[in-house]
Amino acid sequence: MPNPIPSRMTAVVVHGPEDYRLEEVDVPRPAAGELLIEVEAVGVCASDLKCYHGAAKFWGDENRAAWAQKGITPGHEFVGTIVAGDQEALGHHKVEIGDRIACEQIVPCEECRYCRRGQYWMCGPHDMFGFRNYNGAMAQYTLVPKKARAHKVSHDLKPEHAAYAEPLSCALHAVERADISFGDVVVVAGCGPIGLGLIAGARQKNPMTLVALDLDDDKLELGRRCGADVTFNPAKEDVVAKVAELTEGYGADVYLEGTGATPAVGQGLNLLRKLGTYVEYSVFGSDVTVDWSIISDDKELNVLGAHLGPHCWPAAIKLLEQGKIPVDEICTHQFGLSDFQQALDLVADTSGASVKVSILPNA
Repeated sequence: MPNPIPSRMTAVVVHGPEDYRLEEVDVPRPAAGELLIEVEAVGVCASDLKCYHGAAKFWGDENRAAWAQKGITPGHEFVGTIVAGDQEALGHHKVEIGDRIACEQIVPCEECRYCRRGQYWMCGPHDMFGFRNYNGAMAQYTLVPKKARAHKVSHDLKPEHAAYAEPLSCALHAVERADISFGDVVVVAGCGPIGLGLIAGARQKNPMTLVALDLDDDKLELGRRCGADVTFNPAKEDVVAKVAELTEGYGADVYLEGTGATPAVGQGLNLLRKLGTYVEYSVFGSDVTVDWSIISDDKELNVLGAHLGPHCWPAAIKLLEQGKIPVDEICTHQFGLSDFQQALDLVADTSGASVKVSILPNA
């Protein structure tokens, strides 16, 4: 049985860029149609970090209004156990008290053009756990609204492993966008949490050759364990030349970018063959400049974006529950809620000290 629900809890609260505070707040009480979960784990995402540091994508600039909100508890990669909810909520989500669930990041409005067309992940208002209008999971408890998309997860998985379903589902969506064929040479840039998910997902498509790129040799080895056939370190090798050698000089068929590093964009355009496919899955901290003539006049590339993990959550959870991904090695660091700043700082460490960092609010 779930533990008794207290009246007060500890939560991280956003007061602005680089001003996240640990506070004592009321435990939310579920209204009609809502669930309350006791949070087991919440991953710290690169987008969390960029929001923390004040990236314009979140806090606005001269070209756009702020999207992120103050007063919100961050954390959108989470898993937790249902401890309260009425029959309306339980029936809607097809769950019971005591079930473990993970929720998709977005809480779609179900009313805008995109939602009406089934494209809920591009919802117009774009409310999202931990950023806008819904508290996230850097707290001991959080609410799951009726409009949320919840997925049951086995209790057999460690909490931090179960929470990895969020970045993994995102990576699987990017892989779906790439439309990989059996004969393809596929290059994945980055062996961080998203990049490793891209490799694992691309492996499920069984391309002819799967190449992983990273600046860290230890992470490249982890990329091999996730399914890469070949690995290259751009700091040590000319990866454009290496890919050309693998492909009789033509270049790769597909490039999946998962680093958020500016140089990785031009690298991808240069190592693709004519009529190749570039898929971008990153949040960049600043503008990226490339020679667009490569995309058009030189190669006529297919350049695609990918956002969130629509329709990929069941597959991601299945891969985790079946032990198809080395999550013990991916989920490298866990922190208590009181050490949330250490978790953020570790994700910010560019020396490669961590892979996936998580917070366990009730550990």
